[in-house]
Amino acid sequence: MLLLATQGSKRVRLMQAARAHLRLPPAQVLEWRDWLAQPALLGEALRQPGQLKIEPPGDDPAAHLLLLHAGCRMLDRPPAEAPAHGELLAMDAWFTGFSAAMASLAAQLADLPQARVFNAPADICLMTDKLACQRHLAAHGVPIPALLGPVESYDHLQSLLHEHDLDRVYLKPRYGSSASGVVAYRRNKAGRQQATTSAALHHGAGAARLFNVKRMARYETRHDITALVDALAAQQLYAEAWLNKPRCGDSHYDLRVVTVAGQPAHRVARIGDQMMTNLHLDNRRGDAAGLLNAADMAALEAASAQAARAFPHSHVTGYDLVVRHGQARVLEANAFGDLLPRLLWQGADTYAAQLTHV
Repeated sequence: MLLLATQGSKRVRLMQAARAHLRLPPAQVLEWRDWLAQPALLGEALRQPGQLKIEPPGDDPAAHLLLLHAGCRMLDRPPAEAPAHGELLAMDAWFTGFSAAMASLAAQLADLPQARVFNAPADICLMTDKLACQRHLAAHGVPIPALLGPVESYDHLQSLLHEHDLDRVYLKPRYGSSASGVVAYRRNKAGRQQATTSAALHHGAGAARLFNVKRMARYETRHDITALVDALAAQQLYAEAWLNKPRCGDSHYDLRVVTVAGQPAHRVARIGDQMMTNLHLDNRRGDAAGLLNAADMAALEAASAQAARAFPHSHVTGYDLVVRHGQARVLEANAFGDLLPRLLWQGADTYAAQLTHV
């Protein structure tokens, strides 16, 4: 088995531990930065029949910068500076470089029929483009929140809200991940407005800068919210209708489901007091079976299985869902959604389960 990954990352450690538990030899690791510099290394590593699992390049700042600079060249932009820690910078250029890398990887794999790929590069690329992915799911009949489409600026957001007669929306970076830059936006008829986000806004000389942080920030002035939305829109942003999440005591929750070989497997409730319930934001896990009644659980499993069918060339995927009153909506698909340490399904964690099903 070969991992295109970052040596020493949590994902690699968990996969190697799962392989050791199943008495399998350790997987070979091809570093993203090395493959980007020398693509022929992939063919050398896959000369014998084997499996390839592509992990995200974001664990390695050097690989991230290589993709960012490649995207800048393709978009005919000056090379972006290396982002500071947590900075949301030129996400559209990064995705352009990442998309080209995935296309190159797919072309290489076409000449390596002996390699079995966990998730196909085209599927990974589609799931990384959040707006295209939601449109893809909707086209396959998967229930999703209503999409308002791309947001070009703060003023454009206001016109979209007027057009759809809405006062609450979620704004999402098209190429973000893990709630990076997601904004819960609300306004009322008196003219007050509020934007809650994990993106910390830094005003300074030149354009505003955004940094992904764990503590939610709340902005209430037009000056700050305009700067926030405009900075995100410059990197491509879209809006979707607000969905109320079900309550759990004084908190609310959504759910992450991991599908393996197209079937719902691991599932966990993500419970929090903030608008975003992602677990890395210090929210807590909950037992999905203890929170959902039979109708809700059936809706959860049906929607996640339907979503998995929209990606037939992906072996393991993650889906975030809101389930209420026997109806499920898929908020997001995640090609790298299996990073859920110690979460078991039928006695196996996410890594052991996907290896067992190969």
